[in-house]
Amino acid sequence: MTSRNGNGRWSRREVAKGLLAAPFVLSTAAKAQSSAKYEFGVAGIDPIYSAPYIAFKKGYFKEAGIDVGYLNSQSGPRTKQILTAGQVLVGCSGVNDALATTVAGKPTTVVFGLDRRITYANILIRKEDAGKFKSVADLSGQRLAVTQLQSATWLMAVFITEKGGAKDVDIRGLGDFATMLGALKSKQVAATIATSAMLEQMKGEDWAVPLFSIGDDASWKSTFGGDVPGIGCYVLQEQIDKNPAAIQAAVTGLVKAQDFINSSSPEELTELLHEDFMNSLPKPTVQSGLTFYKQNVFSPDNIISENSYALLSNIIKDRQFTPEQMAKIPYKAAINMDFVRKARAA
Repeated sequence: MTSRNGNGRWSRREVAKGLLAAPFVLSTAAKAQSSAKYEFGVAGIDPIYSAPYIAFKKGYFKEAGIDVGYLNSQSGPRTKQILTAGQVLVGCSGVNDALATTVAGKPTTVVFGLDRRITYANILIRKEDAGKFKSVADLSGQRLAVTQLQSATWLMAVFITEKGGAKDVDIRGLGDFATMLGALKSKQVAATIATSAMLEQMKGEDWAVPLFSIGDDASWKSTFGGDVPGIGCYVLQEQIDKNPAAIQAAVTGLVKAQDFINSSSPEELTELLHEDFMNSLPKPTVQSGLTFYKQNVFSPDNIISENSYALLSNIIKDRQFTPEQMAKIPYKAAINMDFVRKARAA
């Protein structure tokens, strides 16, 4: 491992102290429905969460037979926390959040996959530096911004720079995406990890360009090898054991929502979801994000395959988790697609 932070080097086996979370724009606008029997925690405000948004908006959960309320749980770490405390039945954030919960001693299972590409695995550089940085390898010896060390963005920075051949990259944890963009614009860093929404934003502002984009099929496949799950819906294994009917109903509602996404245009989805779930984001940003996600990101069948999980495991092994910890989360323990398959067979 050659990447480091500003205070010195760290071991590639160093286990995450801040467990992996999906880094998206957050809002406190959406409130939980306190009268519901169960709660469903969604880790942020972003078009990537369109399946649960639609299931609530269209009433698909109730149609499937479950009374569940919507809770903006604000982050992956908080989603894990309230799931293990029994405050939500289902959590929706990074797949790694479920894995980390299991590693920490509370078996947790992913029951629904939202995507096939990790939306925060992009790298932005200043447009004026496009001639200087033509490939990831050109970031050798440069500063690269992430949200925080040992976070999801850090993991992507480490993995992409390693695979791209960059050496001695100085990875800096700067706190949030606005600060990261500010550091890039003011030349405090040479590059920043970015979400797909940030890439869409830069199309309008025109001062930054992608050095690595998940929308580039060749770059994605050469770096990641194929489909990799980023965001998923997960539950405690004990809930599957004692309350499988509720889990099935929740997944059935999500599957119906995904089918609606598959058959709807980005414009239709934006009109349906923006006001109630994403009004903290500009409407054009939501629509452009949905256009990109439908083309490149959303999983149309919500299945996380054993092969895609193996690719994810290759990313986190020896970076976020030790081999001993990885042994606790084999595919059959971490992923259960039976509920999705049953919903699609109905």
